[in-house]
Amino acid sequence: MGIFQLTLIVATFLCSLVAGFLFAFAVVVMPGIGNLGDGEFLRAFHVMDRVIQNNQPVFLLVWMGSVIALLASAALGFGQLDGTGRLLMIVAVLVFLVGVQLPTATINIPLNNTVQSLEIDRMDEKALEFARQDFESRWNTWNSIRAVLASLVSALLIILLLRL
Repeated sequence: MGIFQLTLIVATFLCSLVAGFLFAFAVVVMPGIGNLGDGEFLRAFHVMDRVIQNNQPVFLLVWMGSVIALLASAALGFGQLDGTGRLLMIVAVLVFLVGVQLPTATINIPLNNTVQSLEIDRMDEKALEFARQDFESRWNTWNSIRAVLASLVSALLIILLLRL
């Protein structure tokens, strides 16, 4: 097994973990805390997001490692892959960067930062309701999009691995 194949296996594994993380938030975490009142919902999200924002090392390794491993495998494999393989790799990289990483950086993280900046204990019920309404639907929509696209990337990488 060469370095390209090994890198592709690592990229597939890490991208699949990212997809699973986003999927779990979409189908379990957010629907679960969605049953809470406004203040409890915002507080629960704040606490969970704080773990990530405090640079949780395993999360960082998986999230950043997925990008690095995917780009490395694309660079290493470009000369080794046939036309279909190259196309699968290019699509996987573009979908992951544009469909998962870009919305994370431009939509979900700014929304997370807004929740982090709230002084939840000092807010009245109306302010809590407004803050939640301003956050929840948009965050969930984009997280669901990211989950679907990250899952597509995992499937493309698995297909690529099976073709080797």
